[in-house]
Amino acid sequence: MVKSFDSRPDILWRQVWGLAALLAGIIFSWMAYSFYQPKILQKLGFVELAGWLGIMQGLLATVIEPFVGQFSDRIQQRLGNRLPMISIGVTLAGSTFVSVSLLVEQNLLGAIRWLVPVLMTVWVIAIIFFRAPAIALLTQFVPATELPQASAVLVFVFGFIGAIEPVLKIFINSIGASMTFLLGAIALVMGGYILRSLTPVHTLKPYTIHEDISSSAPTLLLILIFVVGLGVGLEVNLLMSIFPQELQIQFPGIRLEFITSGILLVSAIASVVLGEWTAQIGANKAMLLGLGTMTGLMGLALLNDIDTFVVGFIVTFGISFSLIFVSMIPFCLGKVPSHQAGLATGLYFSGSAGATALVSLLIKQGMIASLGAFLLAEFAFFVVAGCIVITKKIQIS
Repeated sequence: MVKSFDSRPDILWRQVWGLAALLAGIIFSWMAYSFYQPKILQKLGFVELAGWLGIMQGLLATVIEPFVGQFSDRIQQRLGNRLPMISIGVTLAGSTFVSVSLLVEQNLLGAIRWLVPVLMTVWVIAIIFFRAPAIALLTQFVPATELPQASAVLVFVFGFIGAIEPVLKIFINSIGASMTFLLGAIALVMGGYILRSLTPVHTLKPYTIHEDISSSAPTLLLILIFVVGLGVGLEVNLLMSIFPQELQIQFPGIRLEFITSGILLVSAIASVVLGEWTAQIGANKAMLLGLGTMTGLMGLALLNDIDTFVVGFIVTFGISFSLIFVSMIPFCLGKVPSHQAGLATGLYFSGSAGATALVSLLIKQGMIASLGAFLLAEFAFFVVAGCIVITKKIQIS
């Protein structure tokens, strides 16, 4: 009998759902940012910058993420939890969004216009500041063997909100940039408040604070986690950036945004089952299966000439997407001792951010099409598979 999202006493479900609330706030605010950022920059006369700012911010995240994750580990060891760091990041991100919401209503001229892209970059840094530490909290909410179950909750929220993005875009377009950024700030602060209120310090399962430094993960293992994040990020970004257009060409009756939404909706639904299944087979196998399936489907999609098969591709892409996302957090947190949870998630997100920047650059320069995306995804799969095999051999027991 398949069980998921259940009431197992060894999982702090209230805290997991609190983390999901924060994730929901991040997703909505990021959606608002992505929708209005190019429009605002173009309105201010930063036409060229509008196309490059996201890429530069992705590269910035690649550099910052590991340091933030490691810093959160030190905060954890000194204070016993990461909540203060998360609260600071949420407050900074929320206040930055409020500032942007006020500025976009003004007729900015001259050098003062640069305040807007600077604040946008500050907002991205603020998100980076608490994202990895927040995910690292799962090691205190959930036993290592049950991490896929908790991860499935986050994937469900991510997939569901992503699936309704077309509707949300209509809504945020109707209310304007200023009100949208204000709502984004409220969503972030509310998400942080819910997490904090559902996570009293005394409920956190304590780490062993004075762990022997010899129990730290080898440097090679940490590098491999980064490479896996890079490879997975490449596959996922190539899928979501290139292949919806490919499927839409094959079945013009489906609007492009509905293909992307369909993949995300299927991933949300599938996560209910895949959390338990991933716990049974292990994160390594689940991630390899998800990536291998996704890569194979990309190749088959290029050969497809039957329009009704597109629905099948949407469903199977969604399942493989869900399997990857359900297993990625357990993969990271299961490879290192608990006192390096922030560093591991930071390294993984660092690789993923680098992949996002790289794919965005390739698309912007017109350097990649469907066949090239498939070949790059195939290369990424074999690299990730090799890294996962090596991590199994050197992982600390």
